[in-house]
Amino acid sequence: MGIRDTDKTLPSNRMVFELRRDEQKYRAFKEDLEATMTAYGLSEEEKRAWRAMDIEALGKLGVHPYFLPQVSRLFKGAARNHNDSEAARLYAEKMGIATKN
Repeated sequence: MGIRDTDKTLPSNRMVFELRRDEQKYRAFKEDLEATMTAYGLSEEEKRAWRAMDIEALGKLGVHPYFLPQVSRLFKGAARNHNDSEAARLYAEKMGIATKN
């Protein structure tokens, strides 16, 4: 799941990019994940990964490595972002990374 594995045509990449920059689109995502995924034209495989918040699967599908931690922030927020934030814990859990308790 490196940079060379990125699929530039994968709708999830565009979705993450735009949701992080457009407050209105982000609010729509938070309110209705299914409608947002449909609007971006995600495949069924992508939709399954998003529903499960399966960051590793998204990486294997071709989501850019920079965007993978951003996925957890879309679900858990980026306020007070630190190593023990909900977003960081979600990312670590989904990627199988050990964390300090």
